[in-house]
Amino acid sequence: MPKSLQCAQVRSLRWRLLRTVCIAALLGLALSGALSYQQAQHEAEELMDGHLAQSARLLLALVRDNESHLADLAARLATVRSDQANLYEPPLEFQIGRADGSLLLRSEHAPGIPLSAATGYSVIEHDGHPWRMLNMQAASGDYRVQVGQSITLRDRAALEVAGQSVLPIAAISPLLLLLIYYSVRSGLKPLDDLAADVASRSPENLGPLANRAAPSEAQPLVAALNRLLFRLRDTLESERRFTADAAHELRTPLAIVKIQAQVAQLSPDANDRQHALRQIVAGADRATRVLEQLLRLARLDPLARLPNPVEVDLAELARQGLADFLQSVDARDIRLQTAGSPLLVRGDAELLQIVLRNLLDNALRYTPADSRIHVFARRQGGELSLGVADDGPGVPPTELPRLVERFYRGREANAEGSGLGLAIVQRIAELHDARFEVENLAAGGFTARLRWCRSPTA
Repeated sequence: MPKSLQCAQVRSLRWRLLRTVCIAALLGLALSGALSYQQAQHEAEELMDGHLAQSARLLLALVRDNESHLADLAARLATVRSDQANLYEPPLEFQIGRADGSLLLRSEHAPGIPLSAATGYSVIEHDGHPWRMLNMQAASGDYRVQVGQSITLRDRAALEVAGQSVLPIAAISPLLLLLIYYSVRSGLKPLDDLAADVASRSPENLGPLANRAAPSEAQPLVAALNRLLFRLRDTLESERRFTADAAHELRTPLAIVKIQAQVAQLSPDANDRQHALRQIVAGADRATRVLEQLLRLARLDPLARLPNPVEVDLAELARQGLADFLQSVDARDIRLQTAGSPLLVRGDAELLQIVLRNLLDNALRYTPADSRIHVFARRQGGELSLGVADDGPGVPPTELPRLVERFYRGREANAEGSGLGLAIVQRIAELHDARFEVENLAAGGFTARLRWCRSPTA
């Protein structure tokens, strides 16, 4: 198994969540158990102290009513002593006497401490073990009583009570952990379904993932995956379109090159051979031009935005672009109209130069030789525009919307060209947040321009 997959399993969200929740639950149960144990033990001690006080009052009442029969009272009290084996009834030892400290009655194992000790609870040492003692005086002040219990036996009873209070928490812990496991598993099931949906898809299935069943926390992930799928689909579609377009457009010039090469090879006449060779060169030029345009489109299609936009002066770009263009074509009546002040937009100067070259190339290719061509970069109100206009015959109105379609050449179907120039201009306009507009002029002629609806630097 690849190392990356092993890491993915180790870092499973389900097990990380289970581990965290279970540890938190166990810590909570342990803390709850410890507090419950401590509280139960404290309450058991309070209960047994209350039992000591109640026993002391009963003894005081019995002594007052049976002072003349104390010997019989001692015998009867001995018969009701609890069994030491009963954890919840630790033996009660007592001493009864008068207010002056003289002893009247004493149990067999009672600690021998003076009855004159201060009233209230105290802890003493008796036969090597701690004892809890209570000294109490009657309301009339004539009798005093002293009762006590072994703290060791009391602690056993308190421990049993506290343990019984913690036992339900310990018993419910496995059930709670099981419920946590199934809750986490159920809560993450939409993610499992989403992963299964992605894993079961074929490379051709790039449709959006269903996000209705996904929890709100997973919605951003589903949205990001859908955006990725859309981009992949667009990229693959662009590649398929590029392949189909290249095959379609290169078929004709390559066929012409092959035919003309065969003509040149078989023709005995030198002039015919030269003509065929010129046709071969022209066909190769056309194939090269189509290939360049296709490669340019293939580079522009996947872009969602410009990678590194900078400020570009449209006026300076128009001047430089026209100067470069005139160096590579025959002289024509091409004029430049620009504003005196800079016309700044954020964009890519190289792509905008391609726009200008394509528009100039179209103007030269589809207008008569005596036509005048204007290159302009201007500001009108808050809008900036860069484009080319001519005084040629224009374009039939029904064809205007189709000029940006790929490989559409309009009425000049036999003219040289690939039909990709304006499609490239349209794509560059989209990347620059500009509108590409084509229209026939009212006074005659045709114009094509990029228009920014408001000044990008405003």
